[in-house]
Amino acid sequence: MCFPDGTVVRGTALASRDVNAGWRDRGLYLDARWSPTWPAEIVDWPDLGTPSSDVDAAAAIRRAFEHARSGANVEVGCVAGQGRTGTVLACMAVLAGIPEQDAVTWVRHHYSPGAVETSAQSAWVLWFADRAAGNGWIVTGTP
Repeated sequence: MCFPDGTVVRGTALASRDVNAGWRDRGLYLDARWSPTWPAEIVDWPDLGTPSSDVDAAAAIRRAFEHARSGANVEVGCVAGQGRTGTVLACMAVLAGIPEQDAVTWVRHHYSPGAVETSAQSAWVLWFADRAAGNGWIVTGTP
């Protein structure tokens, strides 16, 4: 998906895992079953929930977004590619300048209607947005 600032990130499900995807520079995965053999971070994030460590997850999302914003091909995935992946994409939408109150709706429109599956995940996007704003992470302008 392409964010309004021009940053491109691929969201996907575990069933679409391709160990030979030569286009991928880096991955951010929300489930250890991905077992990447390429440069990646795995965030401990229970299915249908929120991250085990809010701070670690927020930092990993920011790093992945920065890689993508610099032109790297970044992939984000969980098992179904909906709840956790959608939540991360909504956080990235905030970093790209989408207002926090619109981020989930924006991702559901531009990525998948089933993205961000729970109210706890929606609330976590708002928590992330507050942290991002407080740390000056939100992007303005084009890359």
